[in-house]
Amino acid sequence: MPKATYMYWQKRFDKENTNQPIEEKILEIHKENKDYGYRRMTGELRNQGFAVNKKKVQRIMQKLNLQVTSFTRKSRKYSSYKGKVGTLSPNRIRRRFNTNIPHQKITTDTTEFKYYEIDSKGHMVTHKLYLDPFMDMCNGEIISFGIDKHPSAINVMNALEKAIEVTSDCPYRRTFHSDQGWAYQMKVYSKRLKMERIFQSMSRKGNCHDNSVMENFFGLLKQEIYYGVVYYSYEELKSEIEKYIIYYNEKRIKEKLGWLSPVQYRVKLLAA
Repeated sequence: MPKATYMYWQKRFDKENTNQPIEEKILEIHKENKDYGYRRMTGELRNQGFAVNKKKVQRIMQKLNLQVTSFTRKSRKYSSYKGKVGTLSPNRIRRRFNTNIPHQKITTDTTEFKYYEIDSKGHMVTHKLYLDPFMDMCNGEIISFGIDKHPSAINVMNALEKAIEVTSDCPYRRTFHSDQGWAYQMKVYSKRLKMERIFQSMSRKGNCHDNSVMENFFGLLKQEIYYGVVYYSYEELKSEIEKYIIYYNEKRIKEKLGWLSPVQYRVKLLAA
């Protein structure tokens, strides 16, 4: 072996690992945020005072084998559209999702999940769970939600009441957006919004892009806690969804929010 080669590697082995503090912090962040890729990890490190380049973070995460594993699952998309069964409203939002005013523009939708139980004969039976969240378009925060075993008008109305209460501090007239699902066409739903002088808005029929912010949330939720996991009880799945919504609101940072979580962004906005 040439002497120069020996001396080169000897110096490499004796060299102190200058990245150790960053590696330890990355491992600490990863424990609570297992779905953070290198970009989001870089944002969190900068929030905690580390001046670090995203390419360096990418190299360290590869070294520590912390790459995010993505799961996908092909399944039928739940549709709550049952035709014209009540009152239809115009699309007032028209894909203008951005706003700097908290609680002014609210959107909602319904999605379904599957879980499995073993019956008395030892057969695995498929069951479904339905989630009805209300989201603030300003920061993507889930301000209220309902969970039930069946598509339920009561579930939607309870979540609506909570959303109305939470957004009552908005100094401007509010708009609640949804698709044309049967629950949002109900007279009791429309009447409740009119009582509060809230504009009702609906996506065009069969156009998911008119409510893409909520579709994006459903995609994140299922990507991070549902796809690749099998749930064997209603309570187990319900608990995981509830914990994720708290995590999503309070800790999961977003690039478009300046690497802040939805709650952190709202607090900063109101303090400005």
